[in-house]
Amino acid sequence: MNQAPTLLLIDDDLDDQEIFELAVREANSSMQCVYASSGFEALELLENDPSFLPEYIFIDLNMPRMDGRKCLVEIRKMPRLNNVPLIIYSTAEDERSHMETKEMGASKYIVKPSSLSALVDTLAELFKVSI
Repeated sequence: MNQAPTLLLIDDDLDDQEIFELAVREANSSMQCVYASSGFEALELLENDPSFLPEYIFIDLNMPRMDGRKCLVEIRKMPRLNNVPLIIYSTAEDERSHMETKEMGASKYIVKPSSLSALVDTLAELFKVSI
């Protein structure tokens, strides 16, 4: 039985989660979204459910308690997720954030687009091209 492809979005902003899901549905209607509202929640989900293996993990940088950088480092410590692209999805546009997260193991860095259509285009391209 084929399971629908899944992605995990780690973002504390519920509005951003909703917009992201709308864009994902338009970019790839078969893709399922799972959400974690904090780095701690994401790590708990990934550690406690070994059968959960998303195709992509998107991580917001600016979250309270555990920021995206720390979350990225912790996820990279999980061998079963070595082949899962970890994508930073943030409003931070500075080159330093891009470079730091790449060195920490991020597969890609996407600046949150200002429009839904731009996000749809970005995600459609990402899903079409394997990282």
